[in-house]
Amino acid sequence: MKALTYHGRHDIRYGDVPDAAVTNPTDAVVQVTSAGICGSDLHIYGGHPFSPELGYTPGHECVGVVVETGGQVTRFKPGDRVLVPASVGCAQCRSCAAGFTARCERAKSSMELCYGVSPQLQGSQAQALAVPCADVNLVRLPESISDEAALVLTDNAPTAWYGCRRARIQPGETVLVVGLGPVGLMAAQSAFAMGAARVLGTDLVAERRAFAATLGVEPVEGEDVRAAVREMTGGRGPDAVVEAVGSDATIELALKAVRQAGRVSVIGVSQNKAFPFHMGLAQIKELEFAIGLCSVHYELPPLIALTQAGRIKPEAVVSHHFALSEGPAAYELFAGRADGVRKIVLDPTR
Repeated sequence: MKALTYHGRHDIRYGDVPDAAVTNPTDAVVQVTSAGICGSDLHIYGGHPFSPELGYTPGHECVGVVVETGGQVTRFKPGDRVLVPASVGCAQCRSCAAGFTARCERAKSSMELCYGVSPQLQGSQAQALAVPCADVNLVRLPESISDEAALVLTDNAPTAWYGCRRARIQPGETVLVVGLGPVGLMAAQSAFAMGAARVLGTDLVAERRAFAATLGVEPVEGEDVRAAVREMTGGRGPDAVVEAVGSDATIELALKAVRQAGRVSVIGVSQNKAFPFHMGLAQIKELEFAIGLCSVHYELPPLIALTQAGRIKPEAVVSHHFALSEGPAAYELFAGRADGVRKIVLDPTR
């Protein structure tokens, strides 16, 4: 089958790989109809992979149709249209049974908890994907939800919802979202759905700030973001900040911009093993700080309901479509933040 593979910094290739196959009786194979490129994939593309190995297929966002199941799969059959959550559960431990797949008690490493970050679980930027423990790791899609919306529901939307939930957003509050890529845009939608009265948004890319404004976000303009946020909030600062980038600078901005006794929730992926957390600042400001990885399975039920009701519109963040064979160019575009890119959908059927 055809797939994208990672071979080093800025080196994504399109070509032949072994066919996805059922290797255990609990597995299923999904024919991928739509795959996404996530901001986390850009860490890999930029030469900061989560595994030192090369040649594996990246990607952890996809929608498709079941084409084969193992003998012990009972909830799905060939022909079922499904969403594949980015996080992977074992279906046996207490955490996974409760939906908290990111806390799997049986996983020997984080490489077993997500597709496309190492050869242990080949990724979704391919014509087909092998799904372990399919009865737990597949979600049947309602016909009313489009492939575009469903693709965002595999990771971006649940991560955003998780971040807002950890920020404990309350009705009437003011929220700052740092980073207005797909996750940040979904964080803004989530904050409004949770009752936020105002959502401020900051991003280095002017086109992203402008698009966020169409969703009701108040763009933060100017070079001194912290000063601008303080002015926009009457000198007080936002009640909560959701950080959706993961860089040292943006996490520090979140900590400094939030109001006294405010809440900061970091969902951007940080690979810094020695982040200089300003403990004194956090203590003086009496801050609540949350950080973690989203268990997609746990967050999905309310998001599917909200999408069906039209309360959130995950498809709104999609900006570009490419054939899978155009994957290397799609990565280059996304990494360069060019052409108003927000969310890229790869189509393996083209």
